[in-house]
Amino acid sequence: MLGSYGVRPGAAPVEVYEDVIIIKDIEVWCHVGLTNEERSHRQKTLVTLELVRDLSMAARTDQLIHTVDYQRVCEKIKHLALEKSWRLIEAMAGDIIRTVQSNFRLNAVGVEIRKFILPDTAYVGVHLHRRST
Repeated sequence: MLGSYGVRPGAAPVEVYEDVIIIKDIEVWCHVGLTNEERSHRQKTLVTLELVRDLSMAARTDQLIHTVDYQRVCEKIKHLALEKSWRLIEAMAGDIIRTVQSNFRLNAVGVEIRKFILPDTAYVGVHLHRRST
C-alpha cells in the first residue's frame, strides 16, 4: 500500500509504503480449548500472518537485513506454542501478535488462526489485526 501522510500546504507529499509479507498456513500444534480434555493433547492449528512494513529498501538491495526473516518469525510462533496453552484462539492470536511485534520492526500485524474442532465444519477461525504504536 502506498499513501501520503503529513502533507502541509505547498509541501511535497511524503510517500509511506506499507507492504505485506504473507506467511500462509504455518502448522502449529498447541494446547488450545475450553475444556481440560480438549487441552490435554496438542491439536493442529493453521496460522497465517500478514506482516506490514516498508519493503522498498529490500526490493532495491536484495538484502535480508532490509526485510523480515520469516523463518525466524515461524520459529518464534512455534516456540510460543510449545510454552503456552490457551482456552481461546482469540487469546492465542493476541499472544502471537505481541510476540511478533516485540521481536520484529513492523507497522502492523494480522494473524488468522484456524482450528479444526467442530464436526460438519471446515474450520473455526479468528482474524486479528493490530497496528504498532
